[in-house]
Amino acid sequence: MKTFITTFGLIASLLFSVAATAAPKSDLWAFWNQSNPSNTETVDHSLWQQTLDRYLDANHASGVNRFDYAGVTDADRAALNKYIQQLEAVKPRQLNLAEQKAYWINLYNALTIQRVLEAYPTKSILKIGGSFFSPGPWNEKLLNIEGQALSLNDVEHRILRPIWDDNRIHFAVNCASIGCPNLLPTAYNAVNTEALLDSAARAYLSHPRGLALDGNKLRLSKIFDWYQVDFGNNEAELLQTLSQWLPNELASTVRSFNGKVKYDYDWGLNQP
Repeated sequence: MKTFITTFGLIASLLFSVAATAAPKSDLWAFWNQSNPSNTETVDHSLWQQTLDRYLDANHASGVNRFDYAGVTDADRAALNKYIQQLEAVKPRQLNLAEQKAYWINLYNALTIQRVLEAYPTKSILKIGGSFFSPGPWNEKLLNIEGQALSLNDVEHRILRPIWDDNRIHFAVNCASIGCPNLLPTAYNAVNTEALLDSAARAYLSHPRGLALDGNKLRLSKIFDWYQVDFGNNEAELLQTLSQWLPNELASTVRSFNGKVKYDYDWGLNQP
């Protein structure tokens, strides 16, 4: 019996690991592939900026930005909920593409924080919602925009990735985990998005959880394994792509690296 339990536990653990690391493909939701280039309307992200200002520690000694979930007041939780409700009322397809890009990134990150707050305390986002074979809240329909029910996976994999075809999206959307690229202290907007994406890429790859090179050993975030297709057709092309955000000497070493690459990821909650 003990052997059976141990074996079952091992199988369960492996299944959980596989489910947790399954990466959805980029799959365009055609409904959202529409914009109005002449529209100069802007979306107000001030309530999201207020949330970031009050609860995000962007100077943590670990180099990982930490969000103070435990410290969020009822009033500020209500403000975050109001912000998301405001975004629900927007008709994003009528915006220009630059405004849309910032809109969807901010929405994704705000929704993630909201969902974690609803389940807090928790040690990992993987323990929120989902199922045994698909842990985490990413497939939950969390809001309704223009008559369409949307999940976090819809926003990332059916809107952001396929419409913009920008691999830097992976440095922008935050999954409330230590292994993830930082949740930035500045809300995205149509003016700052491109600069923030480049900055986020460089910051992530300068931290060991993004990229660490030790002699003939190279360790990368599992993100680059899950979504290699967005960075290159093979590992060599992936390294070539990543090198553009690295300092010159390190970039050259990474481009020519021909050893074994190890991938890992820390799903611990990005709390203080």
